[in-house]
Amino acid sequence: VFQSHEEDDRKVRRREKNRVAAQRSRKKQTQKADKLHEEYECLEQENTSLKREIGKLTDEMKHLSEMLKDHEKICPLLHCTMNFVTVPRPDALASCLPR
Repeated sequence: VFQSHEEDDRKVRRREKNRVAAQRSRKKQTQKADKLHEEYECLEQENTSLKREIGKLTDEMKHLSEMLKDHEKICPLLHCTMNFVTVPRPDALASCLPR
């Protein structure tokens, strides 16, 4: 009878220890999932922000390309009869630069 009572106590303690360990494991898994979800949300926000920046930079590139095309039509350096000279003329270059 004494042996059986001792074994029962051991079983109860083992069950309790196992229950606590399982609780701890579930809590750890939940915390890990929460952390991953937060990281996901941050990455989604960063992705949205980067896409917005790509859009702005693409628009800026289109604008600058148009400006360059317009400038090329009137650029004295491109229309100079000596446009193969390796050293650009300072006066011609100055007229191309924004004031």
